[in-house]
Amino acid sequence: MYEEAAGRGRGARAAARRLRAADRVLFARVAATRWPGAEPVLPRLSRGADHGFLWFGTAAAIAAVGGPRGRRAALRGIGSLALASATVNTAGKGAFRRARPVLDTVPVIRHLSRQPITSSFPSGHAASATAFACGVAMESPRWGAAVAPVAWSVAFSRIYTGVHYPSDVLAGMALGFGAALVVRRLVPPRPRGTHPTPPPAEAPALPDGEGLYVVVNPSAGAQPQFLDPVRQLAAVLPEAEVAVVGEDTGSLPELLDAAAKEAERSGGALGVCGGDGSVAAAAVAAMAHGVPLAVLPGGTFNHFATDLGVENVPEACRAVANGSAVAVDVGRVRPGPRAASGPPAYFLNTFSLGVYPELVRLRERWSPRVGGPLGSAAAVLHVLRTAQPVTARINGRRRELWLLFAGSGAYHSVGIAPVRRDNLADGVLDVRAAHAGRFGRTRLLATALAGGLARTRLYAAGRLRRVTVSGLPDGTRMAYDGEVVPAPTAFVLDKLERALTVYRPVKD
Repeated sequence: MYEEAAGRGRGARAAARRLRAADRVLFARVAATRWPGAEPVLPRLSRGADHGFLWFGTAAAIAAVGGPRGRRAALRGIGSLALASATVNTAGKGAFRRARPVLDTVPVIRHLSRQPITSSFPSGHAASATAFACGVAMESPRWGAAVAPVAWSVAFSRIYTGVHYPSDVLAGMALGFGAALVVRRLVPPRPRGTHPTPPPAEAPALPDGEGLYVVVNPSAGAQPQFLDPVRQLAAVLPEAEVAVVGEDTGSLPELLDAAAKEAERSGGALGVCGGDGSVAAAAVAAMAHGVPLAVLPGGTFNHFATDLGVENVPEACRAVANGSAVAVDVGRVRPGPRAASGPPAYFLNTFSLGVYPELVRLRERWSPRVGGPLGSAAAVLHVLRTAQPVTARINGRRRELWLLFAGSGAYHSVGIAPVRRDNLADGVLDVRAAHAGRFGRTRLLATALAGGLARTRLYAAGRLRRVTVSGLPDGTRMAYDGEVVPAPTAFVLDKLERALTVYRPVKD
C-alpha cells in the first residue's frame, strides 16, 4: 500500500513537472513571436486595466447609453469583478506563491513600466476581465459581445507583456467566470422578452400630450442620460404640462395633487418622472382623483417601471399617445384599531419591517458623506453587527423577526432577495419572514449567500391576501418603496386589486 501511494505521488509530481514545462514552452513561443499590431496596443491596455479602471470606465459608458438593461449589465459586471478581485487578492494569491516569469526572452518594447511583485498565480487582471465580461453578457448578450474582445485582449496581454505564465491567465479566467456565476446565483438576471401581463384598462389617448400633467422630481437619483427626461418628453408629447420639484415650486406631494386635479378637470392623465418613491406618491394622487398614471423612469433603480415593462421615457410617452394602459394592484398598510389613527400608506413594490428600514436610514445618512457604494457597504456592516430582532404578533402569533417582507405581487424567489415580478395584478401579497433564533443572524446570512433561504427553518414564505401585525414596540420603523417612516403599533397589510390604471406600451 505504501509503495502504491508513493507511486501515485511520483506520478502526480511528474505530471506537474510536465505542465510547468509546457507552460514555459508556450510562454517562450508567445515571447518569440512578433506581433506588430499588438505592440502599441496590448501594453497600454494591460496598464489601463490596473485597479479595474478600464472596466469602471466601460461600465459607466454602458450605463450611459445602454438604457435600463445596459445599466443592469454594468452593475452585474462590476459586482462580478468585485467578487473575482476579492477572491484572487485574498484566497488566490495568498494560497499560491509562484515567481513571475523571467523577462529575458520578452522584447523590451513590451515590458510594463512597473513590474508586479505579487504571486504570479493566478492572474488578477484575467480574473477581473473575465468576470466583468461574463457578468455583462449574462444580463445583455449584445453588450457582452462588445466587451468580450477587450476582455480577451487584456487577459492575453498579461502573457504578451511577460508578467504571467499562460496557466496563471487560464486560472484567473476560470475564477472570473466562477465569480460571475456566483453573482448570477445571488441576483438572477431578468429574462429577456419577459414582461408582466396585467389586464388592459381604459385610458385616454393623448397624441400630442395635451391633458398630460407631469411632475418631475430631479432629486430622485436619476441615471446618466444624453437627453434629460424633460427634453425627451417634449420631443414626443410637446403639449404636455411639466412641473419640476424645487424650492420655488412646492413639495412633491403638493405638485402631484395639483397636477392630478388638473388632469381630472381636463379628462387627461397624471405623469411622474422619478424613482420608486416618487411613483408611489404619484399613485396615491392618481387614485385619489381617479386619473390614469404615466410613469417616466427617472430614478436609481425604477423597479416598478421595469416590472411594468416601461424601459425608458420615449416608451412611456408612446404609450400615452396611443392610450395603451393596464390595471395594476396597489399594496396597502392600514393602521389597526389599537394603533393611533392615521391615513393608510400605499406601496407599489415592497413593504418591510426589521433590518431593512434601518439599512435604508443609515445608507441615506452616510452616502452623501462617503458616496453611495461605501455608504451602502458601511450600512450593511453596521446593521449586521448591531441590529436586534423585532417582536410582534403576526396573524395573532408572537414572533421575533429579523425581517418581515411583503411584496405587491409574487416575486421570483431565486437568489438572495426577491428581484422581479412577472404579474402586477395577481391579487396576492408575497410575504416572507426571517425569524430570530440561535445564531440566527449568522445562519441566515450564510444561507442567503448560498442562495438557499427557502431551505432553512428560520425563513418562511407564502402568498397571502391579508396579514395582520400587532404588538409592535413604539419607535419601530417600516419601509415601503424606499421610504422609511415610523410604523403603527398595529396594522393590516392587504391589497387594492386593479386599483391603479397605468400607461404601458404594447409588447410584442
